[in-house]
Amino acid sequence: MRPPVPVPTLSRRAKLVIGAIAVLLVLFTVVGTLTNVYVDYLWFDETGFTEVFWTELQTRAMLFAVAGVATGGLTALSMYVAYRFRPAFRPMSLEQQNLERYRQSLEPRRGLVLTAIAVVLGLFAGFTAQANWETWLSFRNSTDFGRVDPQFGVDVSFFVFDYPFYRLLLGFGFAIAILALIGALLTHYVFGGLRLQTPGQKLTAAARVQLSVLVGVFVALKSVAYWLDRYGLVYSNRGDVFTGASYTDVNALLVSKTILVWIAGVCAIAFFANIVVRNFLLPAMALVLLLVTSLVIGVAYPAIVQQFVVKPSANEREAPFIERAIESTREAYDLTDIDYVQYAQQSTGDRVDTASALAELRGDTETIANARLLDPNVLAATFTARQQIRNVYGFPEKLDIDRYEVDGELRDYVVAVRELDSAGLSDNQASWINRHTVYTHGNGFVAAPANQVVQVEAGQEGGEPNFTTRDLPTIGDIEVEQARIYYGELIQDGGQDVYSVVGAPEGAEPREFDRPEDGSDEGQINNTYDGEGGVSIGSFFRQLTFAIYYRERNFLLSSAVNDASKVLYVRDPRERVEKAAPFLEVDGDPYPAVVDGRVIWMLDGYTTSDAYPYAEQTQLGEVAADALTGTGTTALPNETVNYIRNSVKATVDAYDGTVTLYAWEEDDPVLKTFMKAFPGTVQPRSEMSEELVSHVRYPEDLFKVQRDILTRYHVDDPQDFYNSSDRWQIPDDPTQGGQADAQPPYYILAERPGEEGASFQLTSALNAFNRQNLSAFISASSDPDTYGQLQVLRLPGNTPFRGPQQVQQSFNTNDEVAQDLNLFRGADSQPVFGNLLTLPIGTDGLLYVQPLYVEGTGANSFPLLRKVLVNYGDRVGYADTLGEALDQVFGDGAGQSATDGEPAGDGDTEPTPSPTTPPPPPPGGGTTPTPGLDAAVAEMNAVLGRLADAQRAGDFAAQGQALADLQRAVEAYQQAQAAAGGGG
Repeated sequence: MRPPVPVPTLSRRAKLVIGAIAVLLVLFTVVGTLTNVYVDYLWFDETGFTEVFWTELQTRAMLFAVAGVATGGLTALSMYVAYRFRPAFRPMSLEQQNLERYRQSLEPRRGLVLTAIAVVLGLFAGFTAQANWETWLSFRNSTDFGRVDPQFGVDVSFFVFDYPFYRLLLGFGFAIAILALIGALLTHYVFGGLRLQTPGQKLTAAARVQLSVLVGVFVALKSVAYWLDRYGLVYSNRGDVFTGASYTDVNALLVSKTILVWIAGVCAIAFFANIVVRNFLLPAMALVLLLVTSLVIGVAYPAIVQQFVVKPSANEREAPFIERAIESTREAYDLTDIDYVQYAQQSTGDRVDTASALAELRGDTETIANARLLDPNVLAATFTARQQIRNVYGFPEKLDIDRYEVDGELRDYVVAVRELDSAGLSDNQASWINRHTVYTHGNGFVAAPANQVVQVEAGQEGGEPNFTTRDLPTIGDIEVEQARIYYGELIQDGGQDVYSVVGAPEGAEPREFDRPEDGSDEGQINNTYDGEGGVSIGSFFRQLTFAIYYRERNFLLSSAVNDASKVLYVRDPRERVEKAAPFLEVDGDPYPAVVDGRVIWMLDGYTTSDAYPYAEQTQLGEVAADALTGTGTTALPNETVNYIRNSVKATVDAYDGTVTLYAWEEDDPVLKTFMKAFPGTVQPRSEMSEELVSHVRYPEDLFKVQRDILTRYHVDDPQDFYNSSDRWQIPDDPTQGGQADAQPPYYILAERPGEEGASFQLTSALNAFNRQNLSAFISASSDPDTYGQLQVLRLPGNTPFRGPQQVQQSFNTNDEVAQDLNLFRGADSQPVFGNLLTLPIGTDGLLYVQPLYVEGTGANSFPLLRKVLVNYGDRVGYADTLGEALDQVFGDGAGQSATDGEPAGDGDTEPTPSPTTPPPPPPGGGTTPTPGLDAAVAEMNAVLGRLADAQRAGDFAAQGQALADLQRAVEAYQQAQAAAGGGG
């Protein structure tokens, strides 16, 4: 026998060094963790959401402890039992001789080794378990849905709240059983209880008993798993085109799972009986029976039924299960109460009946008058050029749409707040003092009516928004009393929150830059923050805490930090709501609203689940993405969900950061469950003021999820659903130059068919599947009286109504439009198409409206509205204004009457020649001389030269004048061209 290998030992000095390093690592880790937790607590205490902090912390700690102790403790116990009942004498063999040196190494340290294994396994299990704190709270506080599952006769809450927790529990049970079994096997092998290569008995009695018990526990858990698998059939994807239990699942697999429950139970009893019987033959036979049965009746039999019974007549066999899926999916995505309107059934598609169309247009006094010409996704640069005022301010990449009642008239506005733009600070402004104590906030609210632009004759540069609320201090038709913006979307640096240190002792000189002096480009007015927001850091301990947290010594050294100081952090409105309500998914597009004179950020919170029975699952982030995601709109996490509700409306005060959550859908069982877990966190809907409710919008991300589901689940008949004979498709955004990104939904103020008066709504066009023709138009009301009502206009399937891409193509290929695009697309300018809006007119037609902007290519350029395009049926209108474009399509006077919102006369006028139709030849035929063309071309060349010079010089006024001159030159060219080509 070889002598045992000596165990290497460390010197006393090495032990001290290693010990000191270990202590420092632990100290830094503990201090860092405690600092993070304490700073988090201070934030929750400041915002009034300590209930969320403590409940989440306690739940995580409880799950961590239970899972850690259970996993590490039971595994260590199994190994200890195996060691405790090790054989006193072991047969001499080469195998045992080789193991002896391991035994000698482990024996002196067996307690340490066992403890280390228990701790490591416990930590892994604890960290895994604590991440499932919402699953535990949902189970603990579950609320009935009041809807019974059609297969098992249990309330839906069992699947949404209970089933996920049982699965989690079972998963930990399997993990503990496997780890305990592995630990026992290794221990028995090392200490001689299990002898694989030694002649004679392979297992000692103690090893046989322990291993039989552990395998029996594992098989018993498998029996429980088979029982839960029965309920898991409601999430089956065997039906291919639908989710939920299919014919095969119910008629073959459900029976098989029930049988396997009993066979696994018998197998587990056989292993337990081996404690007494002392023969592995019986449990081995039972285990083989379980394996064979699971393959035959659990796999082969359902496959045979699916292949030879279901597939030959799947549309008939699956019909009742498809009905379940349709009903459950609609319920899960809140699509049960939709107003379907058979729209434009008498229309002839592209062949426009001008008389009836004109009658519809003249009868419309709301939709066209409010047609939006300002695209909030394009005009951020224009807002910046006209309303930035100082470089420290900025506007988001995507502006917002909201509505206000001004002078008794409801209007939609493009709105934005003038935020502090941390990325816009110059080098000398980016010092710690300036960045965190001087430039602390934005200032001002800016709004422009969405259907108006400034005309050239008004003495200003034409084509830009008409800012009716603007400047500093803020003036205009929307009264703003507190315009300072301490919490916003732009107060970030590389995606990280930028904190500010505010406040000063009484009588101290104000430090924070507030706004420029009135009428001054140089002077400034400072102020001192006096709001309720922020965490006080008046004590040395607090200053030290934040110095460690931000790794910034100025918290301890700077004179800007004093007894009256506060720290403002977590300043993005979306992040604040997510932190205050971690059980919510928050819509990616917060928007500002002026409520009671204060700027309030408004947000939508969703309760979601991935466990609603029979409902189709979807990837939230993927479905909610569109052509604008990432350009001013935050992408939702790509989580799997099959239930969603807009259960919470949240607000964040832009001045003091106050977060308020309101229960918008108070009957939502998921919301009720979390309100039990976090009592007092969500306020009742009745607490919302009337003015606040007037600014509530139907949320975009929910709408995008719903429209995606509706492309398939608008069908009632199971046969049609299975055959996908009436499937729809979300159109690609036609303004993105061929990129396959979904067209975003658009907020409009319009009159819905069958309703009187304009309402604020979110809308989207839907194409036929794999075709560019329009099939439906969906809108969701944001009006307080009809909020959430979904209306779907269903177009006749055999009529080729143009979809958005076809309309965009008709615009791009129009001769007059194409000529202008070539003129606008030069070295110094480029055309920018705005959003292509689809507007239902009356009961028989869809009008497309699209603004066309021209933007310079210089660094400080911005887009200005130059043209408006209109499409109705086969007619295209293209003019300087919406009214003129409508005249081209419907006839003289139609545009004025529609845009004024007043009914017009008898409508006997004929339409003016559309750009799609050549103008009539002059009397007598022949050709027209071309001097006018030459002069027009020369004028355009001269204007383009002046425009280039102005852009290079950065002269905005000259640019505006040049663009206005260019417009007049283009019109002169068009008139000359029409005259020259008249006799063609």
